[in-house]
Amino acid sequence: MNGEDLASELRDDHETEFSRLGSSKAMYALTGGEMDGDRVRAAAATDALAFAAALEAWDPDDPTGELYPDLAAAAREHAAAVADDPSLDEEPPLYDALAGFDATPARLGGLLGRYLVVSEYASQMVGFFVGDADPMAANDFRDLRSEVDAERDRVVDALNAACGADEEWAVARDAAETVIEAAYDDYVETLESMGIKPKNVC
Repeated sequence: MNGEDLASELRDDHETEFSRLGSSKAMYALTGGEMDGDRVRAAAATDALAFAAALEAWDPDDPTGELYPDLAAAAREHAAAVADDPSLDEEPPLYDALAGFDATPARLGGLLGRYLVVSEYASQMVGFFVGDADPMAANDFRDLRSEVDAERDRVVDALNAACGADEEWAVARDAAETVIEAAYDDYVETLESMGIKPKNVC
C-alpha cells in the first residue's frame, strides 16, 4: 500500500459520493441555495478557514514536521485569494470529523479524505464561473484546484513516510472514509432540509 493507491481506492470505493459532491447540487448545498458568485466565493473561503482552524489546533511538534502549519497557512491564503473579506461562518461538519483525530496516520488519512472532497468542490466551482461567463474567477478557481492537488500530493508523501504497517494504513483509510462520509452526509442533510432529493446526480 502507498498513498496514491489509497487515494485511488478511496475514489473507487466512494464513486457515488464523489460524483454527487462534484455535482451542481453540491454547489447548491454549499451556498444555501443562493448560487451566485459571491456565495460560491464565500463557501470556498469558509471551507478554507475551517480547515486552517482545524490544523492550527493540532500539535505543531507532530512527526510530520512543518506539514500542518504549512497547509494551514496555505488555506488562509486560499481564503484571501477567493474572497475579499473571508470569514468563518458555520463550520462544515467534515472539520469536526477531522479535528477528532490524534494519531498521525489518522490525521494524514483524514487530510487525504478532505483533499479528495475539496478537489471535487473546486472543479465544480470552476465550472460554475465558466457557466457564469466570468473567466477571471474561473481562472482563480483553476489555480485553487491546482494548489489543492499539489497539497494533496504532500499529504500522500507524508502518508508514505508515516505508514509502514498494514495497521497504520488501515487507520489512515478509516479516517479518510470518516471525513468523506461526513462531507457526504452534510450534503444529503442540507439538501433534504431544503426539500430537495439529493440522490440524483446533476
